[in-house]
Amino acid sequence: MLDIMLRFFVLSQSELYDMHSLSIIATEQQYELGLYPKRPVAFGHGIGARLWDTEGQLFIDCVGGQGAANVGHSHPTVVAALQAQAARLLSCPEIFHHDQRSAYLHELAAVLPFAARIFLCNSGAEAIEASIKFARLLTGRSHIIAAQRGFHGRTMGALSATWEPKYRTPFEPLLSGFDHVPYDRVDALAAAVNDDTAAVLLEPVQGEGGVRPASPGYLAAARQICDERGALLLVDEIQTGFGRTGRLFAIEHEGVIPDFLILAKSIAAGLPMGAVAVHERHGSLAPGMHGSTFGGNPLACATARAVLQVMQAEALPQQAAEKGAWLMQQLSDLNLPRVRYLRGQGLIIGLELKERVQPHLTALLERGILALPAGPTVLRLLPPLVISYEDLETVIEGIGATLGQQPA
Repeated sequence: MLDIMLRFFVLSQSELYDMHSLSIIATEQQYELGLYPKRPVAFGHGIGARLWDTEGQLFIDCVGGQGAANVGHSHPTVVAALQAQAARLLSCPEIFHHDQRSAYLHELAAVLPFAARIFLCNSGAEAIEASIKFARLLTGRSHIIAAQRGFHGRTMGALSATWEPKYRTPFEPLLSGFDHVPYDRVDALAAAVNDDTAAVLLEPVQGEGGVRPASPGYLAAARQICDERGALLLVDEIQTGFGRTGRLFAIEHEGVIPDFLILAKSIAAGLPMGAVAVHERHGSLAPGMHGSTFGGNPLACATARAVLQVMQAEALPQQAAEKGAWLMQQLSDLNLPRVRYLRGQGLIIGLELKERVQPHLTALLERGILALPAGPTVLRLLPPLVISYEDLETVIEGIGATLGQQPA
């Protein structure tokens, strides 16, 4: 029976690789629920910052798995770790111990900017949900403050913290006890935090909200306000973590220490994984207060260990700092009359346009360049940190050609 199943699997894989893009797209459209605004391309494989569709056309990836592919596609260290662990053990829930989880917790704790206890889960939204629960549990308070234009996920708790009405309105009423203040405004934050505030939840760089880095001193001021009023500071580094901004974690730019550091996306090179690092001063929580069947599973932990190895061995945060500064300068030197502002930090860069971004994403796709929106008018670049300067030059050339004409 096993032999028959293996032969069927090999045949099925072979047939999949022979499928043309149009067939793949049509099949997905037939069976999916229709939740995603998909682009008309089907990918077969990738290496580094390059992707090839099933017809063999090359694309330069500045989507980077929406921030999950910081070490690039099919990195050999990651692939080797994943393959080795898949042959040993796939499933081991948190009611038992296993070697990969133990090693990863030790290695992740060693690179965090503060001493912490760590909860492992499967996604950024799950990490946000856990953080909301932990904050209310630790403080005995219910009020959560987040920022306008902030994005923290689509599950009900994470969505309650997310500001954008188009995400929220269809699912209201959401959880009570959430308020939103203008981002990067210390006065507004100070006015909002009160004796019932459990936590303030902020991103160091608002990604979905238009690639908006916090001004110097904003996070430090948030830390002081929280300390004065007994609230916790929760920093969402789901997109900025693991080298994206030029440091391993964005909070390191100013030395701000949060109560919770919330991680996901690139933590395991694209495998589903998230984490909440809770400052050690809060101690541990009682068994049964929260949990996850798949959190901290052997495959994700082995892969996440490989990610940390690559980050350190290849100095990827430094690469992000240097490549990001170079890319920002090159884009600034272009004559781009359609661009109103250029913002970013490291290799998260946003070009705010004077018009809607979607037609330009389509034009870039036709040139073999993948990019993201960040709201209706911002073009966002999130390439893998391993991207070459040669590929960045191709991206610059494509952006110049696409945005270099005067708007109609």
